[in-house]
Amino acid sequence: WFLQVYAGEDYTAAASQNRIREVVEPAPRGEVYDARGTALVRNRTALVVSVSRYTVLRQSDGGQAVLERLGKVLGRTADAIRQEIRPCGGGVEPPCWRGSPYQPVPVAEFDASDRAGLAKVLDIEEHREDFPGVTAQFAAVRDYPRGTLAAHVLGYLGPISPEEVGTPEYDRVQPSALVGRAGVEATYDALLRGRDGVKRLLVDHVGAVQGVDGTTPPAPGATLVLSLDATIQAVAEKALQAGIEAARQRTARGSGVPLVADSGSVVVMEAKTGRVVALASYPSYDPAVFVGGASPQEYAALVDEKRGAPLVFRAIQGAYAPASTFKVISTAAAVHSGDYPLRGRYPCPGVYGPTGQRNFDSAALGTIDLRTALVKSCDTVFYKFAYEQWLRDGGNRPVATPRDPMIRMAQAFGLGQRTGIDLPSERRGTIADREYKQQYWEDTRDNRCKGATNPKLSDERRRANREFCEDGNRFRGGDATNFAIGQGDTLVTPLQLATVYAAIANGGKVIEPHVARALLSTDGSVREITPRVRSTLPLSQELLGFLRDALAGVTQPGGTASRAFAGAPVAVAGKTGTGEVASKQDTAWFASYAPVADPELVVVGMVSQGGTGGTVAAPMVRAVYDGIYGPG
Repeated sequence: WFLQVYAGEDYTAAASQNRIREVVEPAPRGEVYDARGTALVRNRTALVVSVSRYTVLRQSDGGQAVLERLGKVLGRTADAIRQEIRPCGGGVEPPCWRGSPYQPVPVAEFDASDRAGLAKVLDIEEHREDFPGVTAQFAAVRDYPRGTLAAHVLGYLGPISPEEVGTPEYDRVQPSALVGRAGVEATYDALLRGRDGVKRLLVDHVGAVQGVDGTTPPAPGATLVLSLDATIQAVAEKALQAGIEAARQRTARGSGVPLVADSGSVVVMEAKTGRVVALASYPSYDPAVFVGGASPQEYAALVDEKRGAPLVFRAIQGAYAPASTFKVISTAAAVHSGDYPLRGRYPCPGVYGPTGQRNFDSAALGTIDLRTALVKSCDTVFYKFAYEQWLRDGGNRPVATPRDPMIRMAQAFGLGQRTGIDLPSERRGTIADREYKQQYWEDTRDNRCKGATNPKLSDERRRANREFCEDGNRFRGGDATNFAIGQGDTLVTPLQLATVYAAIANGGKVIEPHVARALLSTDGSVREITPRVRSTLPLSQELLGFLRDALAGVTQPGGTASRAFAGAPVAVAGKTGTGEVASKQDTAWFASYAPVADPELVVVGMVSQGGTGGTVAAPMVRAVYDGIYGPG
């Protein structure tokens, strides 16, 4: 934002000899717009009051009188201002200044429309003789005009660290500069920040400016256009908040305890292209809190788990058991393996005998086809598939190369790896396969072995620890059956699940999603950003068509989401999920796409500790479709 000076030790020696000082003029940072041209991030004009430490400290009293007068105008103490302008390093803790000692240090900022702030600036300007080394200039300051809207996607700026200065990624970025720290502000930082200009000043032996030797103007940063639609983003965020508030009015199944519903996410993505239309995360925050620097108290509140840790981007950083939404993968694996006919009929008892695992609510549906197994979400059908395939792989004495059809199919859908979205800090999720089990055992075995002989533990706990110590790396039948219904240690992000359902909707393409659509340079050139197809599912079109037909039945009479989608404005296909979590309440899921006949959008909704998918997540997703297509 400000005139900045390069002043490393090498340059200081050269400047002394050549009597030329380079002053850096920062480039205007590129703005960010949605797909329809709505400004999401822009630059506003502010009045910035700065202090030249070099000039102030040369006063006879070390600048004390100047700082006291300035503090009186700004409503601050002289000591507070002195702390801000002192150089960092040598054990000095913030607040301090990371930039060049010759560079004016910003100590106050006022919006151009702030009359009270303008009066303070005029007071300084009208009594300039009382404020040597103090300047007031107009500067561009980052602005987020839509407040919390799409905050996690947009991200925020923060100071560059001393370790980053001079690295290739931050070539010629000043120590006092702000750089992208999250969201697209981070991903596209180098392109948004442009290239700073340089003015070469001629100075005499005491440093007084005598003239200008030359100027290289700054190159403004590129304008970033997103695939996000601000209107649909607002719809998604409103539906998410309403869904969470509605969940809190309910009680957890079987306990009567009110649902916590502590967080959640909604993803809206184009089914055929992978372009992200909306990414909502709750709780959220206002990126403006970082403009001018977030206080330690403000930052602590943003990462406080008791307040929901608003900085966590649930859509890509939150990982949850996918529960029954995973059954499309299990179905695909069972049929594709050749073990189970697509048109076969299978028993759906209330309890699966070999493992003793129960169906949801212990319901028994008799002998049913695969479509009904998905529409009614029969757990025991999938327990059967998984357990029998586990036995074919050798059971507790596995063959050298197990087939693990369900695990391989989950990997084919892209689970257990990042989607590749152009946003930082995306989680991989977890596929609880044999390798995972082995690694987890190796990481925790020592503690569990100690627990096997710990007299302070109960007999049951010691016995469990002893069993784990001896063969906790074994992939058991229960691991296989849990995997089949999206339980156990398998975790996915809401965005990962959206790519799974997009692949089913679009005919088998696993797409790398993107939030950026184009970069517009100041020279008029346009660089389009197109999501790529990562892979193609090894499934026949017959099987994919079968899955689509079954998912369409979930929202129809008799399906687990039928009540939520009665009278919907568009035909929706989807799947409910209710993830069971140890020591927490259930995770509510609904993964979907629409229209059924020609899918355009994938919508996934998730509420952590939100209850069942059919009663909480499905109505929330219905609200998103109502907002996009009109109420039914």
